[in-house]
Amino acid sequence: MLKKGFISGVGINYAGTLPKVNKSENQLQSIFEAFTNALEAIKIKQLEYPDSDSGKITIKLVFNETLYSFDEGGDEFQEITIEDSGIGFNEKEFGRLIALNDISKGFSNKGSGRIQFLHFFDKVIYESVYQDGSSKTGYRQLKFSLSKSKAYLDKNAIIRIDEINEIDAQSSYTTLSFKNPLSKKDAKFFTGLSVQELKENLVSHYLAYFCENRENLPLIELQYLLNGKVVNEEKITSADIPEHDQDKDISIQYSKLSFDGSEIERTAKNETLNLKSFVISSFKLEKNGLMLTSKGQIAKEICLNSLLHKDQIDDHRYLFLLSGDYIDKMDGDARGELNIPTKEEFKKNFNEPLFQKEVVLLDDIQETANRVIEELYQEIRIKKEQKQQDVDKLQKMFLLNNETLKSIKIGLNDTDDKILEKVYQADAKITAKGDAFLKEQVKAIEELNPASSNYDDELKDQIDELVKAIPLQNRTALTHYVARRKLVLDLFDKILKKQLEIQKAEERNIDEKLLHNLIFQQSSDNPDESDLWLINEDFIYFKGNSEYRLNEIEIDGQKLLKTEFTQEEEEYLNSLGENRKIKKPDILLFPDEGKCIIIEFKNPNVNVSVHLNQINRYASLIRNFTNEDFQIVTFYGYLIGEGINAKEVRAFDGDFLDSYHFDYQFRPSKKIPDESGKNDGSLYTEVLKYSTLLKRAILRNKIFIEKLMKPHS
Repeated sequence: MLKKGFISGVGINYAGTLPKVNKSENQLQSIFEAFTNALEAIKIKQLEYPDSDSGKITIKLVFNETLYSFDEGGDEFQEITIEDSGIGFNEKEFGRLIALNDISKGFSNKGSGRIQFLHFFDKVIYESVYQDGSSKTGYRQLKFSLSKSKAYLDKNAIIRIDEINEIDAQSSYTTLSFKNPLSKKDAKFFTGLSVQELKENLVSHYLAYFCENRENLPLIELQYLLNGKVVNEEKITSADIPEHDQDKDISIQYSKLSFDGSEIERTAKNETLNLKSFVISSFKLEKNGLMLTSKGQIAKEICLNSLLHKDQIDDHRYLFLLSGDYIDKMDGDARGELNIPTKEEFKKNFNEPLFQKEVVLLDDIQETANRVIEELYQEIRIKKEQKQQDVDKLQKMFLLNNETLKSIKIGLNDTDDKILEKVYQADAKITAKGDAFLKEQVKAIEELNPASSNYDDELKDQIDELVKAIPLQNRTALTHYVARRKLVLDLFDKILKKQLEIQKAEERNIDEKLLHNLIFQQSSDNPDESDLWLINEDFIYFKGNSEYRLNEIEIDGQKLLKTEFTQEEEEYLNSLGENRKIKKPDILLFPDEGKCIIIEFKNPNVNVSVHLNQINRYASLIRNFTNEDFQIVTFYGYLIGEGINAKEVRAFDGDFLDSYHFDYQFRPSKKIPDESGKNDGSLYTEVLKYSTLLKRAILRNKIFIEKLMKPHS
C-alpha cells in the first residue's frame, strides 16, 4: 500500500549512485525520456485494455509575460509539462519506478531515465490518475515528486509521495512537470525553445518509432502557453512522417573469443535485424545516416560507408534504420548507450563477463548493413563507383598517397578541390608527426654517450631509425613537388598536340605564347617560380627575367646596359630603323659572373633555321653594351621550336653538329666580337624541338614519378 513521504532507497546509496549516470549532452533528453515513457504508458494501456484508443500526448511549454519581457527579449520560463492518456502510475507501475535498476518493465527499459530529469531540473512533479478496483470511485490520484536536492538525499531518496486520493475520473492519465532548470545554460535553452523546434527534434529523434507506427500514432500536440493561454500550437501527424522506401531483414552471425582471447571466431548462431530505408528530400533530411534503433528511438549512429552526411543524389538524402530485439536487449542504463562491442573492444576486454559469451559485433552489423544498402540502391553504388574513378584520376594526376586517401572520408558531392584539400590536410598531419619524430631522433642522438660501452650499437640503432623516418617525412613534400611537374608535362604535351580549348577557339596561332608562359611567365623576373627545369634543372636557381627590354633589365639593382653611350654607339643602336636598346629577348638568365643564358622560343609552325642568328645578335648587344661592372663574355643559347630539320639547320650554318642523343643540333662555339678589341666572347648554342624538350624532361622526372606511385611499406 502506497504511503505519503520519502521513499528511501534499499541497497543503494543515491548520493553515490547519481553522479555515476552521466548527464546527457542533449538538452532535450529529459523531454525525450518523458515522451518515451508516455508512449510506453499508452502502449501498456492498449495491451491491458484492448478497447483503448490510440491515445494522446500533450507537451506544453509554459511561460509568463513579465514587465521586463520586451526589454529582455523573451518571456519568463515557468515549466514544461508532458501529459499522456496512458495506464497511469498504479501500484505496479509505481513499484517499477522506485527501483532504479529495475528491468522487469517491457520495451527493454533499465529505469534510469528519471536520473536525466534530476540532472536537468530541481523539481519534477507528477500527477497521475489510474484505475484501482479497491477505490470506491474506481480511480485514485497519485501526486509525487522527484529531486536530488539535499532534503531528498538526506533521506537517501529521490522520490517523495505527496498525495494519494480517491478521485472521480473517466480515464487514466499522467502529467509530468519539469520546473527550475539547474543550470543557467539549460535555463537559457528552454527559454528559447519553440514548439516548431521541439516538433522538428521529436520527429527526427523518434523517426523510427513514428515510421513503424505511422498509421497508429497517438494524437500528439505541442503547445506554447503564455499567461495560461495557448498562443501557438503544432501537431505531429502521419503527414509529418515519411513512408519507408525499402524494408529488409538481415542476418548477423554471433561471435566469440578463442580460448586464449587472441582470435574472434564466428559461431553458428544468428541474429535477425530489420533494415528500413527512407529516401527523403534534402530540404527535410539534414544528413544521411545509418542508425541503430532501440525501442523505436535512434540509439546510435554507425558508419554509412557509401555516403557522407551531406551527400545528395538527385536532391535526396537517405536514412537507414536498423532495429531488432537484440538491439533493444543491449540498450544501456542511459538510452542510446548500447552494449554492442566492436571487434577491438571485444578483444581488449577479454576478462570482463560480457565478453566471455557469444555476442553480435558492431563491425559485423555495420559491414552487413552497408553491403545490403548498396544492393538495394543501385544509384548509390553507381555514384560511389563514379566518385572512385574521379579519385583514381586525381591520385594518378597528383601522385596522391594511397594510404592518405584511405584515411580520409570522401563524399559523393565532394569537388576535386575539396578532395585535394582533405588529402593535403591529412598529409600536413603526417608531416607534423614526422617533424616531431625526427626531432626526437636527433635529440636521442645528441644525448648518446661516446664513452659508453654500447655506444656503437646505440648509435647504429638511432641512425637506422632516423634513416627510416626521413623518407617518410620527405615523401609528402616530394610528392607535391613531382606531381606539379607531372601536371606541367601533361600540359606541355597538350599544347603541342593543340588540345587546349583556347587553341581551338583562337583564330590566330598562340602556341608560342602558351609555351613561353608555361616555361617562364612573360614579364616575370622570378626564375625560381618558373618551370625552366623543362630545359635544364639548374635554370630555376639563376637570376633572370622573361620578355624584358634590354634597357630595363637589372641585375642586383643595377642596369644591365650602360646608361650613357658614345655617339658612334648611339648611331649603331638606332641604325637601320631599329632601336636595339629596347629589344626583348624571350628569356635571359645570369648564372654567374660573366655568364649569360639566352633562350628564344619560336612558333611550332615556323622554320627555326631562318632565326639561327637571333641569339648571336642578342649576345653581341650584351657583350658590347653592358654596364662595365658585368662584362659578360660567356654565352649559352637555346633556340627552341618545332619546325626543325637537321639538314636545314646545317644548310644555314655548317658549324652546327648533330647530338649523340635525342634529336637536336648544337654549335660548340661561336665568337662574339668585342668591338672595343678587349676580349671577345663565346657562344654555345643548341637548336632543339619542343617535343625533344618534353622527352628529356619526362625522362628526368620518370624515376621520381615511378618511385612515388609504387606502394611503400
